[in-house]
Amino acid sequence: MNMIQALNSAMDVLLDKNPDIVIFGEDTGYFGGVFRTTDGLQKKYGVDRVFDTPINEGAIAAMAIGMSAKGLKPIAEIQFADYIFPAFDQIVSEMSRIRYRSAGQFTTGCVVRAPWGGGIRGGQTHSMSPEAFFTHIPGVKVAIPSNPHDAKGMLIAAAEGNDPVIFFEPKRIYNGPFDGVPDAPLKSWAKHPKGEVPDGHYTVELGKADVTREGSACTVVTYGTLVHVAEAAAEKSSIDAEIIDLRTLTPYDIETIAASVNKTGRVVVAHEAPRTSGFGAELAAQIQEECFYALEAPIYRLTGWDTPYPHAHEWAYFPIQSRFIRALETVTEAV
Repeated sequence: MNMIQALNSAMDVLLDKNPDIVIFGEDTGYFGGVFRTTDGLQKKYGVDRVFDTPINEGAIAAMAIGMSAKGLKPIAEIQFADYIFPAFDQIVSEMSRIRYRSAGQFTTGCVVRAPWGGGIRGGQTHSMSPEAFFTHIPGVKVAIPSNPHDAKGMLIAAAEGNDPVIFFEPKRIYNGPFDGVPDAPLKSWAKHPKGEVPDGHYTVELGKADVTREGSACTVVTYGTLVHVAEAAAEKSSIDAEIIDLRTLTPYDIETIAASVNKTGRVVVAHEAPRTSGFGAELAAQIQEECFYALEAPIYRLTGWDTPYPHAHEWAYFPIQSRFIRALETVTEAV
């Protein structure tokens, strides 16, 4: 499966297994979503369980809060991650705090899905990576899969939990891996091991990272699309990098990260989002606290720039393979 198919399969499994699951968002019903992730689900399960909403992200989040507080299990879609900010107050002030405010009498076990990240020439309003905003909210989990297998298992795990989960989906790899070479033909998941997606129900634990490539020269900590770019850069450069796919940003798996850094002594943290106050800053600070005496070089942050996401100069902004190779070379050559 590609990631679109895997996500569709996850929601199909959830709808079939649990009558309390409902799915809604802009164009998610009849049309099947902008990227077709909910294609066919309304026809199969009906308009009461898979339906369209007005173009009102604040209302979409509010509906998810109310439904989940009363026992339903909503999966709400924000059409693009860039459009999630009208729902920000609902997520920060209500969704994240209901368990705390009610002393556990109510929970908001819902999922807010959103296509995320750049690499598809979406320009400033269809390419953002706003994950760092949401990692700063106590009571909300943030998940970003990097492959179809994890996408299905993580979405099922998120929907079956009691905590609200912001579930960002890297749209550059909806249809296949991306090795960070601009304008290269899109690769298929067919020959990629993480494109093998089991039928039926399974889960991938939230909060547990995945070591996708073992190595001894340095540790790369990243997530989403850049997992594939990191792997391609390591192969192209012949640098023996160990690559960690975080999968979940809150909570994140510091134990797996620390074990790797204590072995390699050198670190690259990478994300598409702007550099200042990006999630890489949190990772760098925590790695420094946990692994200070093991570090043999400064932690390298490879990120987007502190500008709006450009359209004409997308590949100057995106951490492409050549930038990744320079980062690996810089951190491994540092004395």
